[in-house]
Parts: sequence; C-alpha cells; structure tokens
Amino acid sequence: MIFITAKFRVLPEHADRWPEITAAFTAATRAEPGCLWFDWSRSLDDPNEYVLVEAFRDGEAGAAHVQSAHFKQAQQELPQHLAETPRIVNTTLDQDDWSELGEMAVPKG
Repeated sequence: MIFITAKFRVLPEHADRWPEITAAFTAATRAEPGCLWFDWSRSLDDPNEYVLVEAFRDGEAGAAHVQSAHFKQAQQELPQHLAETPRIVNTTLDQDDWSELGEMAVPKG
C-alpha cells in the first residue's frame, strides 16, 4: 500500500472550520475504490495544525487519486486556507491494513 502522512498548518482564522472546508474532498477521496483510509486529526500541541493519515491500495490507486477531479479542485481551493505548504511523508509498505502494536497489547478476556 501507499502510506501517506501529511501535516497541514491552517491559517488561524480557518482552523476551526478545516473539517468543514475539507469535507467534500474527504468524502470524495474516501469513496475512491483504492482508498484504504483518509483520516484527519487535529494536533494537541498546535490548534492550527491538522494531520492527515491516508493509505491507498497501491501505486495505481495513488495515481488515480492525484489525477481525480476532486484532488485537482482541492489543489485550487485548499491552499488559500493554509499558512504554509503542507509537509508529507510518503512511502510504500508491504501490508494492506493496520498492524497491532504488540508492545501495548491489551489482554483478551
């Protein structure tokens, strides 16, 4: 899978509305057949920063995402709400879902 984590520093005046601002883009991306997940979180340390954790089935699905109409629309609309260019980590992993964190295993029973 293609695994991506990106940090978006949002302008303070738009930070509380970021989930609303990105709602259509998020819904359209989650509906892509190759999208495994596309999840936003707000930083506990910086209320103007959102972290996006996303995964796509493979390189073909990732390419389809960046070529989609909703991605192109997001490229046009989202930067006006940002304080800086988002930062990203993008890698390919040989798995297709989350693994358990064995070091913090919860006892069953």
